[in-house]
Amino acid sequence: MIPEFYESWHIAPKLLILLAFMIVGVVFLVKFCDLFVGASSSIAKKLHIAPMIIGLTVVAMGTSCPELAVSVSDSIACLNDGGNANVAIGNVVGSNICNILLVLGLSIVFTPIIVKKSSLKKEFPFLIAVSLLLVLFVIISGLVTDTYQVARWMGIVFVVLSIAYVTFLVIDAKRNPIEDNGEEIKDMKMWKAILFVIIGALGIACGGEFVVFGAKGLAVTGATAMGINHDLAESLVGLTIVAVGTSLPELVTSVVAAKKGENDIALGNVIGSNIFNILFVLGISAVVNPLTTGNQIIVDLIVMMSVTLLLFGFALTKKLNKKMGFIFIAIYVLYLTYLILRTVGVIPQF
Repeated sequence: MIPEFYESWHIAPKLLILLAFMIVGVVFLVKFCDLFVGASSSIAKKLHIAPMIIGLTVVAMGTSCPELAVSVSDSIACLNDGGNANVAIGNVVGSNICNILLVLGLSIVFTPIIVKKSSLKKEFPFLIAVSLLLVLFVIISGLVTDTYQVARWMGIVFVVLSIAYVTFLVIDAKRNPIEDNGEEIKDMKMWKAILFVIIGALGIACGGEFVVFGAKGLAVTGATAMGINHDLAESLVGLTIVAVGTSLPELVTSVVAAKKGENDIALGNVIGSNIFNILFVLGISAVVNPLTTGNQIIVDLIVMMSVTLLLFGFALTKKLNKKMGFIFIAIYVLYLTYLILRTVGVIPQF
């Protein structure tokens, strides 16, 4: 853990140093995630694993590394220091909302996306199912224990489902071969690839630590100065700044893919990322330490579930167009406005 050396500083420099930690952390996450995924893919290629399988496993889960690093770091911080894992849960819920409303919204503003029948039959139902499962788990935990959480056993269920999902993807891809998207896997020497994997993993871990340190410190310091609820402040930071920061790989990938006309990649990237965020990121984080949060998470989960269903409803038209993109972006702006008003107490907490 990073020593809290700034405690005696005045509020302005304290906030600046915490913001700097968070920004550096996000940069670390994005850059070292690329290094880690590239080197891992190279190792997999040298082991004669098909590029298609590498894309469905190493690359797919690799794009969730920033969310994983942040959520696991917050989970460990709560294990050591106590308190609620508002950043860990807010990061995943916020990232899923951001991926649909902002990432996909911007993508389809650039170019419409034609939705394949296979996505409506396979990926969408699974995303809706795991999203609903998360909502039910958290609500039931609140009713039974008076504590809103993702318990360790729930985490184990999510991890098992993530393994089952990856297995399904691999088997389905072998039965129904898909065209290579043209993305080349860099050929590295084995020792270099292994070194880059280690450096990438360490960089991602440090980035996650920096982001959690900066985010929690920023939330608590700002909340104390303004006299607002610490849990709501942490939730706001996790759902917004941290969520958008850890969604940068998806944002860049989807927008670039959309501009190139590679519609399947833009849509598949968002759906796959949201599935892995719930099953892989929340699952592993909850196994490390049960993730508890305040009751404000219920509204955020309802928003996540609602925009997921809205996306599915739009997808049923077989085409995601520019108008839908602007609707997504407008909803995201309204949601951010709600979060800010909720945090400062203008809108009462759920």
